[in-house]
Amino acid sequence: MSTSQAQAELKALYANLAAVILGKQESLFVVLVALLARGHVLLEDVPGTGKTMLAKALARSLTGTFRRLQCTPDLMPSDVTGLSIYRSDRHEFQFMPGPVFTDILLADEINRATPRAQSCLLECMEERQVSVDGESRGLSPGFFVIATQNPMGFHGTYPLPEAQLDRFLVRIRLGYPSLESEMTMMSDRMQQQPIESLQPVMDVESLVRLQTLATRVVVKPDVLKYIAEIARATRSDEAVLLGVSPRGSLALMRASQCAALLSGKTFVTPDHVKRIAVPVLAHRLTLKNASDSVAAEALIARILEKTVAPVAAAA
Repeated sequence: MSTSQAQAELKALYANLAAVILGKQESLFVVLVALLARGHVLLEDVPGTGKTMLAKALARSLTGTFRRLQCTPDLMPSDVTGLSIYRSDRHEFQFMPGPVFTDILLADEINRATPRAQSCLLECMEERQVSVDGESRGLSPGFFVIATQNPMGFHGTYPLPEAQLDRFLVRIRLGYPSLESEMTMMSDRMQQQPIESLQPVMDVESLVRLQTLATRVVVKPDVLKYIAEIARATRSDEAVLLGVSPRGSLALMRASQCAALLSGKTFVTPDHVKRIAVPVLAHRLTLKNASDSVAAEALIARILEKTVAPVAAAA
């Protein structure tokens, strides 16, 4: 697949999402970066801002399977991964797959589930497999998780542990729409929801080919050094208790490759790194005197300003 063919398919996918989620171009760009990078997305925002609608629009745009998992305090790990049930007519146990056996999984309000239920997603997200009853079962090659969560402090929420946050490639917020976008949204939805008219524009096989193509985007040594310097700067900052791990450095490199592909480039520039650094790195920080995501994002932005980018690679 050529870069021009990839651009055409990605533009069609982006157009589908933009028809449903208005005025959030950068957020949609980040979601597509995560999809290409075989990562997962954490959508953190107040209720009613379009988090679930975005996941549904992406599912409708692909021909793969889609499952929704509504996270509640009584959710059990077996409700997520599946379990074996004894069949008396066959005198044997039969495995009943859980909702993770799909291409796109929407984990709605993930921080309303208990830590025990949250933890069962770790293996699924990192290794794309499920271990039940001593047997490992592989998940779809295109397995993609979009998890939504309400901001901390909302009634009935449990904080996601650092290890689970680190499994998400990016964390984004959609935020409230602009006045013009909100007016357009109400006008478009007087008769029906635009999502109802969405048609698939890509199959899972094409998505896997695009993901493979993204890994071939060139990252020069000076850009790799730039990424490493950004990660190291988070570990030595006085405001940070726990900085970005090597997994975070790898995530930023992979996301930068995908950002370059989405921009029609065959190589990564520092501008691609800067564009995607905040959603990739901010949720991986543990600050000493703050727990809100806004403070972490501001710190990453400050580090980007102080870290000298390689001029030769940008040219």
